Amino acid sequence: MARRLRFNGTGSGVNGCPAVHEDLDTGEVIIHGPVLTDPDDVARLRHLGEGEVPIVVPRELLVDFGPKEVARVPNIIGLDEFDRLFTQFQHTAWRLETRRRYASDELTDTYAQFLRGESVDWEGRDAQWCAERREQTALGKRFERVRIVDNPPTPGQLYLLDNARRNSTVGEDVRQLWRADAERLQLPGEDFWIFDSRMVARLDFDEADNLVDVELITEPVEVNRYAQVRDAAEHYAVPYETFAAGLAATE
Repeated sequence: MARRLRFNGTGSGVNGCPAVHEDLDTGEVIIHGPVLTDPDDVARLRHLGEGEVPIVVPRELLVDFGPKEVARVPNIIGLDEFDRLFTQFQHTAWRLETRRRYASDELTDTYAQFLRGESVDWEGRDAQWCAERREQTALGKRFERVRIVDNPPTPGQLYLLDNARRNSTVGEDVRQLWRADAERLQLPGEDFWIFDSRMVARLDFDEADNLVDVELITEPVEVNRYAQVRDAAEHYAVPYETFAAGLAATE
C-alpha cells in the first residue's frame, strides 16, 4: 500500500528540490535532494549501509520543515475556547471545508426543508451567530472560506452551497473548489481554520461525520504549511454565486 505522504516544504522556490515529506501513518521523514557522489566524501561516511544513498540538503531545510518533536502531542482545546477564537482574532479567519457531509447540518430544520425541495428562508436563522459575524466584520475583520465539492455534489454539499447565501449576507467570502482540482493541487483532506496567519484550529471528525475535537496549532512551520494550502485553494476557487450558476447551467 502506498504511503500517505504530506509535503512539508522545500528549500527551493524554483525546482522544488531538496524537499521534506512526512509519512502521516508512521511519522517517518523522507528527504530528497542532490546525491553525494564524490568518492572521497562517500568514503568518509560512517555506517553507510548497502542500498543507502547519501544526499546533501541545506541545514535550513531541516530547521524549517523537519519535525520539532520526537512524538507529536496534540493541543486539544474545548469548544468554548474554540468559539472565542472567532472574536479574539485581529484580522482574518479562513476556513477549508473538505467533507462530503456534516452530521450536525442534518439535524437542522433548514436541512430538512432543503431535502424536501423547499426554498430555505435564511433570514432570521441562527440570529446569534449572524449578529456576531456582522459585529466582527463591522470592525474590519474578514471571514473567508473555501468549500471542496464532489462531482456530482453530495446532498450535504448542495445544502451548504445554498447556505452560502446566509454566510454572504453577514460578510463572509465563500468560494467553491471542485475536488478534482483540490486533489490535483494535493490539498489535505482535513478541515481547519487559520486565524491571522499565526494559529490553526484543525477540526477532527469521527467516521459518522461528527466533530469530536479541535486541535490548536501554533508552531510557525506547521502554520506556514496550512497558509500555503490556503493560498493554493484561494487561487483556484471561485465565488459561490459563479459556481452555483455554472452548476445550474449543466443540469
